[in-house]
Amino acid sequence: MTGKSFDMIVIGAGPGGYVAAIRGAQLGLKVAVVEREHLGGICLNWGCIPTKALLRSAEVFHLMHRAGEFGLKAQGLGFDLKAVVARSRAVAKQLNGGVGHLLKKNKVAVVMGQATLPARGRVAVTTDSGTEELTAKSIVLATGARARELPGLEPDGDRVWAYKHALVPPRMPERLLVIGSGAIGIEFASFYNTLGAGTTVVEVMDRVLPVEDAEISAFAKKQFEKQGMTILEKATVKKLDRGKTGVTAHIERGGKLETQDFDTVISAVGIVGNVEGLGLEALGVRIDRTHVVTDAYCRTGVEGLYAIGDVAGAPWLAHKASHEGVMVAELVAGQQPHPVKPESIAGCTYCQPQVASVGLTEAQAKEKGHSVKVGRFPFMGNGKAIALGEPEGLVKTVFDARTGELLGAHMVGAEVTELIQGYVVGRQLETTEQDLMHTVFPHPTLSEMMHESVLDAWGRAIHF
Repeated sequence: MTGKSFDMIVIGAGPGGYVAAIRGAQLGLKVAVVEREHLGGICLNWGCIPTKALLRSAEVFHLMHRAGEFGLKAQGLGFDLKAVVARSRAVAKQLNGGVGHLLKKNKVAVVMGQATLPARGRVAVTTDSGTEELTAKSIVLATGARARELPGLEPDGDRVWAYKHALVPPRMPERLLVIGSGAIGIEFASFYNTLGAGTTVVEVMDRVLPVEDAEISAFAKKQFEKQGMTILEKATVKKLDRGKTGVTAHIERGGKLETQDFDTVISAVGIVGNVEGLGLEALGVRIDRTHVVTDAYCRTGVEGLYAIGDVAGAPWLAHKASHEGVMVAELVAGQQPHPVKPESIAGCTYCQPQVASVGLTEAQAKEKGHSVKVGRFPFMGNGKAIALGEPEGLVKTVFDARTGELLGAHMVGAEVTELIQGYVVGRQLETTEQDLMHTVFPHPTLSEMMHESVLDAWGRAIHF
């Protein structure tokens, strides 16, 4: 492949990169994608997908214990952690193969190897058989990110785990410490807690799930504590003393330092962009706190060089990366796509209960100077939720009081990661409260709560 020329080269085949490559190919571009490890990237192989497979097993296990509530009988309940993990890996493997098929179907050249950018428009790829050089007018960085490691809290795969270790655990934890309560931390906490691990979550901010609306965070925290989790907010793990059979954590909270013993620690303290070793600095690419600086169209300021997905900064979400990939491919092909708006991208966390949101929190809306109307509706007032045996939850909507614009929507409860898309579409269509009030929602469904929450913002809720 030495000397091969393309219209567009994508570096990284995660949910941003492979989607960019396919969209480019659909538009008639000659496309190559370079990937050093796995087609599908972290999301498909070691992130979004396998964690959801694990969490599904935990959800079923949780429901098995509730059989009596539904008039059912279940005895001898238990789990086989190896089998649970094997199912998760099989799901990831199936989808990894699917990405390979899609790239082949769309005639995208796949080069497995480590990429560097020796000069503008050139990509050198180190493969098992040597180094190949590819050229293209347009190059898309989709190199993703990896787990942040804090000094003294570095994962060792034995007693201290990063997300990869937690996905293929060497044992079932008995006393688990999770450092960080963002999506990754709280999902693993939820999984292992449901399977019976005594779980403590330490969060440096003043609340768990700190990017969510404060009301939703508080509701979720109560549910986690009901399930037996210990939540320590405004707390910092200062040091870990590692032994053969466990870890002693030094935790600072409220000005006091205390020690607690655990057999396993999961570090989930954020991510850092994969920007090293590519030659970006020499090209003049600006990097800010491990992330490539781009404009609204993912342009880096270096002609013909784009950056999408996690390497280009928050929000660190697969669906954001995919849409940026489509946008950049369309730009390269000469089209005029709309930029991706971060504030219109939903965030979903698949703990129990699920959490989902889009747009501004109530506090953010007020900070931006909006006069707001806020509506709420509890799952307890919804027939479908009660029939499902899922009465714990809340739907919250935030509107501009003057214009009726839907500024944000925030949910906690069963299946809210599916429900949130209704509000995402509403925001995309610049829906007002009147549009949502006049929409007929089917009965009996969980989605009716979305309607009632809107009505409640104007004091018109029927069932609450």
